[in-house]
Amino acid sequence: MWMWEKLSAAKWLDAWEDRFHGDPGFVVHLLKGGRTLRVQVFRDSREEVEAIVERFGGRVRSLKDADWKTPPPAPPPVKIRDRFLITQDEAGWQDLAARHPDREVICIPPEMAFGTGDHATTSACLRLLVDIARRRRDAWTCADLGCGTGLLAVAAVKLGATSVFACDFDPFAVTVTRRNAARHDAPAIEVEELDILKWEPGKRHDVVLANLFSTVLIRAFPVIRKVLKPGGDLVLSGILADQAWEVFEAAAGEGLGFPEVVRKGKWVTARGGWMADLVAGEGD
Repeated sequence: MWMWEKLSAAKWLDAWEDRFHGDPGFVVHLLKGGRTLRVQVFRDSREEVEAIVERFGGRVRSLKDADWKTPPPAPPPVKIRDRFLITQDEAGWQDLAARHPDREVICIPPEMAFGTGDHATTSACLRLLVDIARRRRDAWTCADLGCGTGLLAVAAVKLGATSVFACDFDPFAVTVTRRNAARHDAPAIEVEELDILKWEPGKRHDVVLANLFSTVLIRAFPVIRKVLKPGGDLVLSGILADQAWEVFEAAAGEGLGFPEVVRKGKWVTARGGWMADLVAGEGD
């Protein structure tokens, strides 16, 4: 395996995340002081990483030459409402939890799967999920479509979901999700490798999370509508702002609407559900 690496000013974080969003080989570290990033992309062949060098500069390293004895420091933990701290620091995880007994600490080490909590789409989904859980009084179930590292699935269990179905088309993401579920003692999470566009769901859920590319979301709404229960909450993300209207139009065609839309940088996250339920709620 080969690695492309480049140092960059922290102000360009959104640009790097935009460029490599959803890329399972992309890792970014905020270095000490918070002003510099180390951006890395892992590939199987030298030709692939050299193509990245031609476009962005940086350097190529063979993993056998990498000095893994001195890994870069983990970025600061991400705060989610007054409920969670999301950390990538596996070594300091328990110490962080001891220092913050008022918060649930979730540890998602940086691996080649998407979703460590520091991307705008993931953090926005987490905030909406916290809000949804606070409103729910009865037992609820959750589906995490495109689970990546499994962070959202783990958070759902911590927030009270009685069961969580998590899926991803990437077998590595499935492995990482299972690893993170075990790390957080979350046996309520069921993980499957599948292509959502070819999936025939057998069960509906109270809360559905779909942090996917806009192009995938648009095609996936006929499936998503089969996963969401009447009266359920649907959270979408992975949507670039200039693609949001197209996504919402496609959702409306399947009877889904989104009264709560959050924009963070170039990314849009939305909470909604069945239009019939939303209209009925307005009349209550």
